[in-house]
Amino acid sequence: MKKHKTPLRKCVITNEQLPKQDLIRIVKNKERGVLVDNTGKINGRGAYLKKDEKIILKAKKTKKLDRHLDTVVEESIYTELLELLQNEE
Repeated sequence: MKKHKTPLRKCVITNEQLPKQDLIRIVKNKERGVLVDNTGKINGRGAYLKKDEKIILKAKKTKKLDRHLDTVVEESIYTELLELLQNEE
């Protein structure tokens, strides 16, 4: 049987190459602005964060997502990311 390749993506904070399922995608979309993409299929500019509370808090502190997506990421997005992590545990 043929083995499928696991898609890898890079966390914008740690610069680690990780499997897509270990990351959370944040998207900047023309119609709806910045939002958390649980499906991984929403159109727009995407950035990936490792599923780790420390990484999310570091992204908030350094505003690296703001620079990567070239927009202001609202506080509510970080709150949603942290809640998403809590629900997965």
